[in-house]
Amino acid sequence: MNEAYVKHNTQNAIATIEFFHPAHNSLPGDLLAKLANTITEVGNDDKVKVIILKSGGDRTFCAGASFNELISINDAETGKIFFSGFANVINAMRKCPKFIIGRIQGKTVGGGVGVASATDYCMATKFGAIKLSELNVGIGPFVVGPAVERKLGTSGFSQIAIDANSFYDAEWAKQKGLYNQVYDSTEEMDEAVQKFAKNLCKYNPEAMKEMKKVFWSGTEDWDELLAERAVISGRLVLSDFTKETLKRFK
Repeated sequence: MNEAYVKHNTQNAIATIEFFHPAHNSLPGDLLAKLANTITEVGNDDKVKVIILKSGGDRTFCAGASFNELISINDAETGKIFFSGFANVINAMRKCPKFIIGRIQGKTVGGGVGVASATDYCMATKFGAIKLSELNVGIGPFVVGPAVERKLGTSGFSQIAIDANSFYDAEWAKQKGLYNQVYDSTEEMDEAVQKFAKNLCKYNPEAMKEMKKVFWSGTEDWDELLAERAVISGRLVLSDFTKETLKRFK
């Protein structure tokens, strides 16, 4: 299992969208684009009542942005396009008319925390620690910030954004509202995810669609907001500080 992919399948009105990358499920631009398009496509499928979002492998849910791509950015426009990748995924999740259940099997970093935060109901294992590491390389979690802050609150978001070296465990994430349930094993979590999804399929799709609109009210400006945040990150990644820091990772 060394080829990156985004794939989906639908069974009994439950669509499962899965992404994978051999580098700890980090997400380069092409994979982010596929993920955003798949979420939009599946969300508009009348045969689908609920979506499960997961990643492949058993260790890391998502390591965030692709470091190789980050290092190769040499101009502001390329930087904006790069950071817009996570913005497009988050906005696709926000606008999707179906509830999205997050399945977090392991650690998640940076942009991955943003993806987890954009799910409507999130289940994790006790190994699902989170970290916002962007400040470490001289940028910040600008693009994913609104989604993370929406779940963790300003205090929780500020804490993990400033303390960029630390992982916060799954129980902390649950207490702050990112995770709704935490399980001891992947098997327990998967059983719970399937049971929960099947139960949602019994509900009125129109009611769930209208509920989702209510839950996401106040985010109507995110197309513009996240694009503006991508410009900030795209500018900062070109700074001398960030360029010098990134050299250590080559």
